[in-house]
Amino acid sequence: MTATPTTPSIDDFKLPVGSAPLACVDIGGTKVAVNIVDERGVRAKVAEPTSTAGTNDALAQQIIRLIGQSAASAGLAVDTIARVGVASCGPFVLNQGLVELAAPNICGGLAGKARGLPNDWQTALLEAPLRAAFANVRVENDGIGALEAERRWGALQTDGVPLANCAYVTWSTGIGTGLCVDGHVLRGKNGNAGHAGHLFVSDNFDALCGCGNVGDVEGLIAGNALARRFASQGYPDAAALFAAAYAGDTRAAGIIDELCLVMGRMLYNLVATLDLQRVSIGGSVYWHHRDYLLPKLQAVLRGKLPSLTDGCTIVSAGLGARVGDYGALALVA
Repeated sequence: MTATPTTPSIDDFKLPVGSAPLACVDIGGTKVAVNIVDERGVRAKVAEPTSTAGTNDALAQQIIRLIGQSAASAGLAVDTIARVGVASCGPFVLNQGLVELAAPNICGGLAGKARGLPNDWQTALLEAPLRAAFANVRVENDGIGALEAERRWGALQTDGVPLANCAYVTWSTGIGTGLCVDGHVLRGKNGNAGHAGHLFVSDNFDALCGCGNVGDVEGLIAGNALARRFASQGYPDAAALFAAAYAGDTRAAGIIDELCLVMGRMLYNLVATLDLQRVSIGGSVYWHHRDYLLPKLQAVLRGKLPSLTDGCTIVSAGLGARVGDYGALALVA
């Protein structure tokens, strides 16, 4: 296994003196976080649970408000912000060329009432309201943001040189990836390249994903899927499942092995399809249990079609738990 680089501190990053401040926005299915970045560094972080109630511009209005709060906390006028970088969970839908979210963990209209979200949105407005408030906005899938950050500062670079064939994978509330082949970050027609969490790699049909699929990777192993699938067996959330396995519960350990088989198959599919040299993994589910999970995921890949898998390493994210902060920064810094 290739050792990951020492994690740099995002708090040490500063813009050149005299530069206009930037706003960095990280949108997840669970929370939204905003930082201001200027010549003094990264500061004034604010975060809230992701807005999923009301009209479908609620999330965009929440972000605009949080940017204002972050700027005020930093002692800056919001109209001095030069650029806003948004790293968001997806998928995206383009409406007149502007990004709206069709995110399974935000838009309740995709899978219907069974999914339990308090809205019937098919999409959540995002880019249009932000562009009405700020002159320069860049929106990318959070997997792409994290990929760019990992290639710039983390585990997907060697001695400061970004790897040409690599992927970042998040195992968190949802499952997402960012992909790079021959030095080119893949985006696709709507910016949705990398939604490997919606691959089918199992015959399981008891796991409803927020996108409406039943039995895709995200529906099977994402953080919010574990409670839906295993609460009736005594494991109300991911933390309880892993705690039970650590305590010697063989049933919990067996469940985790099955989760790793699903994720491992997804990783194999990416490596086999894209001929990758390294994959870094982050996200809350993985990161809190990385020492337990990483060897299992490496074992699923090991030995399968060596002409494709030899020379590809699976590593933990070099930027650790703050890869989301770095991802939004990488879009605009």
